[in-house]
Amino acid sequence: MTLAVESPAAAAHRRHTGVLPLRYAMRELRGGLRGFYVFIACIALGVMAIAGVGSVAASLSDGLAHEGRTLLGGDVSFVLFQREAKPAELAFLRSRGQVSAAATLRAMARAADGRLALVEMKAVDGAYPMLGELTLNPRLAISDLLAKRDGAFGAAADPTLLARLDLKIGDRVTIGAATFEIRSAVEAEPDKLAGGIGFGPRFLISDEALQATALVQPGSLVRWNYRVKLPDDAASDRAANALIDDSRTALPEAGWEIRSRANASPQLERTISRFTQFLSLVGLAALLVGGVGVANAVKSHIDRRVEVIAAFKALGATSGDVFRIYLTQVVVLAGVGAVIGMAAGAALPFIIVGLFGKLLPLPITPSLHAGELSLSLIYGLLTALAFGLWPLGRVHDVPVAALFREAVIAEWHRPRWRYLALMAGVVGLLIAIVILLAFDKRVATVFVASSVVVFALLRGIAAMLMALARRLPRTRLTMLRLAIANIHRVGALTPSVVLSLGLGLAVLVTITQIDGNLRQQFLAALPERAPSFYFIDIPANEAEHFRDFLAQAVPQSTIEDVPMLRGRIVAARGVKAEELKATTDAEWVLQSDRGLTYTGEIPKGSKIVEGEWWGTDYAGPPLVSIEKKIADGLNLKLGDEIVVNVLGRDISARIGNTRTIDWQGLGINFVLVFSPNAFKGAPHTHIATLTEAHPGAAGDARIIKQVADHFPMVTSVRVREVMETIGSVITNLTLAIRGASAVTLISAILVLGGALAAGHRHRVYDAVILKTLGATRLRLLGAYALEYLMIGFATAVFGVIAGSVAAWLIVTRLMTLSFAWQVGSATAVVIAALVVTIGLGLAGTLLALNQKPASVLRNL
Repeated sequence: MTLAVESPAAAAHRRHTGVLPLRYAMRELRGGLRGFYVFIACIALGVMAIAGVGSVAASLSDGLAHEGRTLLGGDVSFVLFQREAKPAELAFLRSRGQVSAAATLRAMARAADGRLALVEMKAVDGAYPMLGELTLNPRLAISDLLAKRDGAFGAAADPTLLARLDLKIGDRVTIGAATFEIRSAVEAEPDKLAGGIGFGPRFLISDEALQATALVQPGSLVRWNYRVKLPDDAASDRAANALIDDSRTALPEAGWEIRSRANASPQLERTISRFTQFLSLVGLAALLVGGVGVANAVKSHIDRRVEVIAAFKALGATSGDVFRIYLTQVVVLAGVGAVIGMAAGAALPFIIVGLFGKLLPLPITPSLHAGELSLSLIYGLLTALAFGLWPLGRVHDVPVAALFREAVIAEWHRPRWRYLALMAGVVGLLIAIVILLAFDKRVATVFVASSVVVFALLRGIAAMLMALARRLPRTRLTMLRLAIANIHRVGALTPSVVLSLGLGLAVLVTITQIDGNLRQQFLAALPERAPSFYFIDIPANEAEHFRDFLAQAVPQSTIEDVPMLRGRIVAARGVKAEELKATTDAEWVLQSDRGLTYTGEIPKGSKIVEGEWWGTDYAGPPLVSIEKKIADGLNLKLGDEIVVNVLGRDISARIGNTRTIDWQGLGINFVLVFSPNAFKGAPHTHIATLTEAHPGAAGDARIIKQVADHFPMVTSVRVREVMETIGSVITNLTLAIRGASAVTLISAILVLGGALAAGHRHRVYDAVILKTLGATRLRLLGAYALEYLMIGFATAVFGVIAGSVAAWLIVTRLMTLSFAWQVGSATAVVIAALVVTIGLGLAGTLLALNQKPASVLRNL
């Protein structure tokens, strides 16, 4: 029999191939996952949040892309404001495919009993809808629904309007000069999402009926939408893009907003992308909180395996071999947690559709998204490595002597440079992925920088707390003296508790402060200077008469009115709008038509910061004043030329000055304000605001009725109703934010519990020795409660300060809103932090106190 002997070189090669570390790592894990449950749970929670948010967003994007033609109502949409398409423009569109036209505007609907309500009118032609299905109750053909019979045009109304005016099918309402019979209720429109948020219930009528209302006057704020459905054999993205290019070449001054089926609702897609990024960052924050748990678990595991590590080295294993064994364990366990999180996140779109599919206003197509899931896996593994490499690096210096004397191991020391370099590389890779894959790289950069600062501050606070406890004078109170000693002693829980709780509290305070400020501004009291009403579509020749009427009808009120047009920026400083490189804060100005005005006086709420105002008697070439932040975002300076398309005509003006604007007052103001001669002869309407001295529901109803009686073409918009509509959207968004932040909070609690569990062995030892020396259970509980109270309070104060500063920056800088510190939510967070810290701490302490001294002392 021949005995095969492995050469030293072959053994070394096999050892470094990774098979041996994996084998030993798995053998060690056969004994169970004791100490790693928190590790796995933290990674799973963070990965689940990131995978879930990414999967839902990707499924929603798939739904929008799949339903793009239906949402848009055609293959290409051409939108004009304040004017209908010219015959030549219509002829061009009809030469390329089937065309359906729709017009939308706001108006006041009056019931038979005189009650009034703001509605979003939508006038359609006989071809509507070319794609998708209009859901009505009862079901009617579009021709029967909108036909004129017995002196009244047919209409379909949103059920909200029926409830608001106490109407039923068959009742009649008047809008402008036309009478309408409500023949059905609108339950669903195939193209509703492409139209954005409406501030009134839908009222569907025919294009013939719209003309009969007499509300369409020169300059009226009507949005005309012409949808083109390409022939079935040419209905492709390439054909749609070709039509867009041809329209810009053939009709360069049309000034229309063009969308293809690939971006049916660009504003919605941008909103989804931004919100997805925000939720992903919250999920990443949960993963970072969990990273602290990873570090605690790995450190605790290494501490328990010191004798095993020393035995490995005594039997010939190198420090590198031992490092690879335990690194493999960390990667395997992180992989287990990440797979669990991936599975939960991947299931989230299916769960949402299964439970709420019929209630969702957005098209979600649930499916597995390998890219999103792989990214969450990478985040999970990199986070585990970033936090686990520091304690793993300690195994290199575990000596063989640890088999005989555990005390030879230093309680704390810095890992060798090679491990620090590896950790720096992993952290750098994680940061690069977070920033490079972000929708808004600036926000991602701020998040990364804030996380680094918060971790550094938390570490500093833990060190300062321990230093302060060490330098405090010795007190005669036994419980307090013991609590203070526990804070700064070797192996104290202070760093672990501060890091575990601090980041989670900072994120929680940030979310609650933002939530509170949004609710206060959109759901609670309006600003004191905010107007009560907006009045739109005031004919220019009736503007002065309307102002006098309001002054007489509502004495002691403040009235402001300005001329208003709609225009689209088509070029600036000689560069086409689509080629301008705008910042994130300014790009919205280029995405659609905007309100414009002209005046000889500086608008209220504006302050000139650069240049000079032109004055009331200015008669030179057209000038424009632009809001300062927008000018900076578009890289515009004084003297640069801006070209806007108004009513199908390009108008050029040079920047005469820049302004800051107080948007908080909700008064009339515009990003672009022109000199009076810029729009000479252009048809337009006026917009006015009314600020009541003593607002009230009864007075508001009276104002709406009087305006409707005397000026049926004017639309009254009650500001509070608009803010409530916006508030409902904000509420839905904050619910999602709260859900994501709950994951962070759960991670923080898990990590805190894991940190306390990691110190359980020391607690048992301390409790046994102190009980042997005569300490009572009550005294020990009191000492530990004081320790957790002091650590928890210091951490909670930091969390409140850091979270409040972060919320202030987000609300004031990103949302450009005023900030008010929410005392109630901050206090609640502090109390909750103390309850959780003391509760978890004492729960572990009770277990330690229940240990019998004899059994513990025998094993010392």
